Amino acid sequence: MGTVKREHRIGVLGSGNIFARYVTGLARYPELAIVRVGDIDVARAKQAAADHGIPAWGDDAELYADESVDIIVNLTPPVHHARTIAAALEAGKHVYVEKPLGTTVDEGRSVLDTARRSGRILGSAPDTFLGSASQTARKAVDEGLIGTPVGASAFISHSKAETWHPDPRFLFQAGGGPVMDMGPYYFAILVNCLGPVRAVTAASRIGAPQRTMTAPDRAVDSIEVTVPTHAAAVLTFASGVIATTQMSFDVWDTDLPFIEIYGTGGTLSLANPNHFDGDVRLRRHGETDWTVLEPAVELFGAVGTREQARRGLGVRDLADAVEGGPHRANASFAFHVLEALCAVEEASQQGRVVELGSSCERPQPRFPA
Repeated sequence: MGTVKREHRIGVLGSGNIFARYVTGLARYPELAIVRVGDIDVARAKQAAADHGIPAWGDDAELYADESVDIIVNLTPPVHHARTIAAALEAGKHVYVEKPLGTTVDEGRSVLDTARRSGRILGSAPDTFLGSASQTARKAVDEGLIGTPVGASAFISHSKAETWHPDPRFLFQAGGGPVMDMGPYYFAILVNCLGPVRAVTAASRIGAPQRTMTAPDRAVDSIEVTVPTHAAAVLTFASGVIATTQMSFDVWDTDLPFIEIYGTGGTLSLANPNHFDGDVRLRRHGETDWTVLEPAVELFGAVGTREQARRGLGVRDLADAVEGGPHRANASFAFHVLEALCAVEEASQQGRVVELGSSCERPQPRFPA
């Protein structure tokens, strides 16, 4: 990733649960200065600014109108992404948005069109595929360490959000569920390593129709579930690789791996896709032991610590793109991931194979060629 040569002034839209993760993550980049917080709950924006020493705060309209802000980091809930991305782009800001890019394919297309018209740059989470784990796996695939990729598996188990999140209702309603909440991390890494998805088939269901909240600072005591919480999907990539995926808020305990990639000459096993870093293990056919590969790029944070929960590498990627550098967590990549995620629901509902309409380039790797 290139060196950002000038200061970029950042406004953060939304000061909810993930806000502090971006503040602490962006603090490692002195050239990225958070100068304003915007939130429809102005009192919450004021408190967030005071807690983190941010000089300005106000509502969303004031953030859009602030001429000193050149990048908006959009942390609103997914159901608001399309509207708020469009408003920020039309206000002349570059935008980096939390995942997913939108909640539907039509929303995704709409924001891509708005970005093109505005002449501004749109980037999107997840950015963990920029971390050392995914980059190391990508390098291993590109160098043929497992031979020709044939298949992959990915397993998402329960985030147990009702035990720690103060208000996870959005996770069990339209735009949420394990597919749209955790799926972006896994799908982004698979596309980064294996290229674009061609087709999806799937089945899904609701597990427990009501969730009991046990978080100490919970906003509600129970949640009615209105989206599937357990899904199984098969992804067929344009390269011919076939991936088996399970995404669930009903699997509380498991010994399944996070992601494995299988080739004609060996297997790669990846760490948690929700983290930037972690061991990438290689085992070639005929070997009796796994080998931990050397990281292909520097670590974002210490493995096994709260540093892995920080965010901001994707914002740094966007700032680099504003200055003419490569844009890896770009809108076309994010849209393709979104379409693949939405295809899981469509395939499940319609009982058919869904062919994707979009494709994308694999992002430029961060490691030297």
